[in-house]
Amino acid sequence: MANLFIKQAGEYAAARPNYPTKLFEFIASKTPCHDLAWDVGTGSGQAVSSLARIYKNVVATDTSPSQLEFAPKLPNARYQLTPPVMSLSEIAGLVAPESSADLVTVAQALHWFDLPTFYGHVKHVLKKPHGVFAAWCYTNPEVNSAVDEVFRRYYSESLGPYWDKARRLVEDEYRSIEFPFEAVDGEVSTEPMRFAAEREMGMEEYMTYLRSSSAYQTAREKGLELLTPEMEAEFAGSWEEDGEEKKVVRFPIFLRIGKVGDGV
Repeated sequence: MANLFIKQAGEYAAARPNYPTKLFEFIASKTPCHDLAWDVGTGSGQAVSSLARIYKNVVATDTSPSQLEFAPKLPNARYQLTPPVMSLSEIAGLVAPESSADLVTVAQALHWFDLPTFYGHVKHVLKKPHGVFAAWCYTNPEVNSAVDEVFRRYYSESLGPYWDKARRLVEDEYRSIEFPFEAVDGEVSTEPMRFAAEREMGMEEYMTYLRSSSAYQTAREKGLELLTPEMEAEFAGSWEEDGEEKKVVRFPIFLRIGKVGDGV
């Protein structure tokens, strides 16, 4: 799967949404200190700019050099290429020492990880007991009834056979994902917190977003073009119905958040 993300790096950076300020303000309100944040699976750095405005230092890691090429360059953000599998000593050398991070974040990537191993690394790096882990995913774009109807058909009939099984965790809005962290407020709940990202897009930007999905890329690897001229014509027709070239596209976001506690 990593090779697919390398090949789609440019499209991913160009078309994926930026996350809302309210999301980061809420997460930051749960960390007593704002010294160091680690953004894992940062991709092209969609979360980094917002984290860097709140935390003194941000280390952002990914296994794809092509993705990191598109990340924003900021004075207090350090990008680190990491191997897919790391030991705790490698984490300390490449990322951060034990019990040094106030926050670990994963944006739209947690469902790809080997969770037991990854959570061990998270708990090793976070400060005890109040270090926070926050992971979120976003689901399908919402434009208007005409475009969304074409998308639903494309998603189920065309993309459906090419999604990795990890996609089910996103479709479930991270409700069923393993999450061994203590509640930051009140009672532990499997219900994710809801936010939304919005991005103004033209037709070409929207189609670029569709081409950036892992299922589309998997089909292309098999020699199949899912966005056929006929399919593109359907999207174009639905896009033109309201006469507006640019539209606000909404991406529902689902956040899981917890603190590390005293355990290891």
